[in-house]
Amino acid sequence: MFKESNLNNKKKFIFQSERCYVRSFVEYDLDDFLSYRNNLEWMKFQGFKGLSRKEYEEALLKKPSFEKGAQFAILRKVDQHLIGDVFIKMEDDTFWIGYTVSPLYKRQGYAYEIAKSMIIWMKQQGEYKIKAGVEPKNISSIRLLEKLGFLLLTEEDGELIYLFHQAQ
Repeated sequence: MFKESNLNNKKKFIFQSERCYVRSFVEYDLDDFLSYRNNLEWMKFQGFKGLSRKEYEEALLKKPSFEKGAQFAILRKVDQHLIGDVFIKMEDDTFWIGYTVSPLYKRQGYAYEIAKSMIIWMKQQGEYKIKAGVEPKNISSIRLLEKLGFLLLTEEDGELIYLFHQAQ
């Protein structure tokens, strides 16, 4: 079973990269989260958008569950500023991942850096497959998945499903 001990304290991180760490959301993250999640042009390929503050509070400030799927905050180490979020869900022998970076931090390598660290963390949890779904028109995300070592597995309900290739 994977290690969920860091989730007991919201201030502790789950995993980290060189410039960032990932932890559960806390109330003071919500303003920055709302600013990019409700930017419908930026989020055109994403789900979980356009909600009210109350709806986000209910989803983000409860105890996260990998089995139900949960969003986690990405913070820059240098200033503790929220720059994006990751989604992690565990189904049987598979971790499903997602990632979003605020448009203020796009094209600075943060998505690659944090996704790579997330994969390393997941590999440390045991023998799990790692999958990601992506809209076919989301070329930036497709390129990122391929750069990380994901291969196209199938298409389901208009979404491309990628599988991390373990032999990387």
